[in-house]
Amino acid sequence: MSNIVTLTASDGSSVKFIDEIKAQGGMKDVMFSPDGKYVVAFFREPADNATKERLLMITGSYRERIFNQEGGEYLKNLYCWPTSVVEHNGKLGVVVPFYRDCFFFDYGSRNDDMLNIKGKDKDGKWFASANNRNKFLDPRELGDWMTHLKVCIMLARAVRRMHMAGLSHSDLGYKNCLIDPTTGQACLIDIDGLVVPGKHPPTVVGTPDFIAPEVVASSHLAKDDPNRKLPSRTTDLHALAVLIYMYLLYRHPLRGDKIHDMDDSQKDEELSMGLKALFVEHPKDASNRIKTQNIRASELPWKDTAKIPYTVTGPYLSRLFERTFVDGLHHPAQRPTADEWEQALVKTVDLLQPCTNIQCEQKWYAFDNTNSPKCPFCGTPHQGKLPVLNLYSSSREGSFRPDNHRIMVYSGQSLFKWHANGQVFPNEKLSREDAKRVGYFVLHQGHWYLVNETLTDMVDVLTKQPIPIGGKVALVEGAQILLSKATGGRLLMVQMAGH
Repeated sequence: MSNIVTLTASDGSSVKFIDEIKAQGGMKDVMFSPDGKYVVAFFREPADNATKERLLMITGSYRERIFNQEGGEYLKNLYCWPTSVVEHNGKLGVVVPFYRDCFFFDYGSRNDDMLNIKGKDKDGKWFASANNRNKFLDPRELGDWMTHLKVCIMLARAVRRMHMAGLSHSDLGYKNCLIDPTTGQACLIDIDGLVVPGKHPPTVVGTPDFIAPEVVASSHLAKDDPNRKLPSRTTDLHALAVLIYMYLLYRHPLRGDKIHDMDDSQKDEELSMGLKALFVEHPKDASNRIKTQNIRASELPWKDTAKIPYTVTGPYLSRLFERTFVDGLHHPAQRPTADEWEQALVKTVDLLQPCTNIQCEQKWYAFDNTNSPKCPFCGTPHQGKLPVLNLYSSSREGSFRPDNHRIMVYSGQSLFKWHANGQVFPNEKLSREDAKRVGYFVLHQGHWYLVNETLTDMVDVLTKQPIPIGGKVALVEGAQILLSKATGGRLLMVQMAGH
């Protein structure tokens, strides 16, 4: 029997662990607590004072700053945040809560779990490439395009809140993000590597697929060279965009078929991910396109950028991909913030349409703003009329401005408080009351309706008829529906698409 060690942690709590290495990371050995609620991860290298000071700040003042505020309880689900620091036999360790159950595989791989990954943690790498998804994973593990969008919202939210606190992750990538595409959950791990302002940065440079080009291009320089670029908020923003691109399109945004050095594969890799990095879908420079003759069957249709271009993600996300991988690829200050990603992702969920093909693996797609929409993933055209609701916000009494936000309607879809009022946003600060739906959409005998469940001042603007709670209003071309008279209250303008 392995013996149980009891220590007093930096926050005064008593910490117990079984003295047996259960898992190993790049820099740490992991021991389990007897009750399985937390782990203690010890650094193999003897720790210096600077590292200890940094860890004490991450587990102390920064932890309190994030979790002891409004929305803190919700945020606990987005991170495995270390709670305290311990020392044992001259080594430094961090106490970290155990992952939630949803981040372990229920079914694992295909053919009765041939890879033996059932019960193991859901490393994001499994879900980020078409090859892994098509060849290896049990289909019940895959989720659909809507749950993948939700995963991306969680990641953007976690990074946004970390950046708001003044921290950056330094090694954002699929190794350090657990995701559950079946429920749309995500969780950032390896928080002990965070970059704390004014403290000596960690030595981790990042995971190859996610390291920002400026870091790769300057990695040969000495650590103290002023031209050496180290992990920071802007390098996180590159990694976050790569993650979102990969979780929605199952391919890498920079790994195309352009060769920079025929003789030296390492030099070629350094150039293609660093100094000469080029978006595989760059609108004006096609030299790094993925060549269709090099695509394996298990990577189709995703690696064929002509079949599934980045624009299938809808207008809000497409623009951010361009800002990251065209404008900001070699100009870090131009990259969109995590907050911008979060807002664009939330708005993209409102563009989703269910695919009518029951065989469609993705099940949902973003409306493509045409009069004859079709699923870009399986090609199934939409049947029938489709209401498109454009949102306008009140600025002054009776004056409305467009919000660049629209809702695509499907039967049974919900309307929420954040649709009815532009001053409400669905994030960690959303109250339980504001999270309840306020209305829903229904297709009845060929006609579309919005049913009012809780909005007290909903009005059909053109007929000036109030829509009482429990009442409904028809969605027809040109209809205008005022959802709320409060400040920030929204007006819906109805357009009909489809045939």
